[in-house]
Amino acid sequence: MQFDTTTSSSWKFGHRGRVAVFIDGNNLFHAARFHTIDIDYNKLLRVLLGDGRLLRAFFYTGVDAGAERQQGFLLWMRRNGFRVVHKELKTFYDGTRKANLDVEIAVDMLSLAGRYDTAVLVSGDEDFVYAVNAVAYKGCRVEVAGFRSNTAPRLIDVADFFIDLGDIAELIKKDVNQIEEYDVPGYIGAGDVPVPQVLRDEPNGTDADAAGGSRPDDFDNDPRRDLRSRFIRVTDER
Repeated sequence: MQFDTTTSSSWKFGHRGRVAVFIDGNNLFHAARFHTIDIDYNKLLRVLLGDGRLLRAFFYTGVDAGAERQQGFLLWMRRNGFRVVHKELKTFYDGTRKANLDVEIAVDMLSLAGRYDTAVLVSGDEDFVYAVNAVAYKGCRVEVAGFRSNTAPRLIDVADFFIDLGDIAELIKKDVNQIEEYDVPGYIGAGDVPVPQVLRDEPNGTDADAAGGSRPDDFDNDPRRDLRSRFIRVTDER
């Protein structure tokens, strides 16, 4: 990482090669809520990518099949370049509803190791220590991104680099204009798993439209097209 002293931003990566991003959605949500930060996922992805080429950006979360607003948010994520991996919530004896996707995240990180040069794990969960070590042993650089106060010290220690999202909050949070433009949902709690809440309902539109999801035929006019054009397929041999 390098620091750019010519702009107001001090965040600038060096060369990162092919980058794969793995976002533990539930863990990130709770940490961001603790720090009262509303994350713009497009901004977050751009910052984590740096000058690298995006192989895949995964977003893992538990879902409630009956929650239309949550489905709208996930559709928005898919249409904005994220590969969503989800698991239906399970209700436990104490009434909490959870969906653990740690195994899915670890398996994807290991399965794609060798296809990417840099893996960025967005989570503070100590359970990923072994997976991070396993990926590092395969010769890949592994970085962990999270809020320091919500990230396990052991996870920070095993990473090649730790990205403190609290230090770059201004670069990844939504501003008022973006909230009005995209209506990216915040979350309302559902046990231990967040359920998206669309900020403005559109009487003649879908929840996905209210959440800022562009229709497929709007792709050519999408201002985020420059990011999508940097994607490469996992089957590319480069």
